[in-house]
Amino acid sequence: MASTNDLKNGMVLKLDNDQLWSVVEFQHVKPGKGPAFVRTKLKHVLSGKVVDKTFNAGVKVETANVDKRTMQFSYKDGEQFVFMDMDTYEQTHVDPAVVGDAAKFLLEGFDALVAVYEGAPLYIELPAAVELVVEFTEPGLQGDRSTGGTKPARLETGAEVGVPLFINQGEKIKVDTRTGDYLGRVNS
Repeated sequence: MASTNDLKNGMVLKLDNDQLWSVVEFQHVKPGKGPAFVRTKLKHVLSGKVVDKTFNAGVKVETANVDKRTMQFSYKDGEQFVFMDMDTYEQTHVDPAVVGDAAKFLLEGFDALVAVYEGAPLYIELPAAVELVVEFTEPGLQGDRSTGGTKPARLETGAEVGVPLFINQGEKIKVDTRTGDYLGRVNS
């Protein structure tokens, strides 16, 4: 249990029939008249739905102990994704529904933040950007410039992204894992 005065960004609360909500932002408000209150923006941990909720100042709220650990993606076992804790070498099997869109950018050996609550993985967070090799794209033509359009490219993970016309097959590029956008070439 914690007081609404102790709220911090990233804290996970148990509200509304044991549902888990992460604090995205909060603001303590002390109006001229009336009691103080805390205005929050909460994100549902499983669905990603964001809601605004107001609490009276000093009210007790139940917190959830969510363990966030950096784990390395080892391999895919059937439908399950297997992550290994590099400190304990313990393997955790994660359902594809929990991995979600992050699966498009996962390669063996990549590190990810795995959030676990009561032994069950809740969600996976990848770094903001990853470096991947372009597996296939149409060849660029003479006269293609960096300010021109884009073309589709398939990455080594199978993900499809739009890349500038000058990018060729076999080049390593940086991709934003949140949006799937091309960020730039990687000079190796």
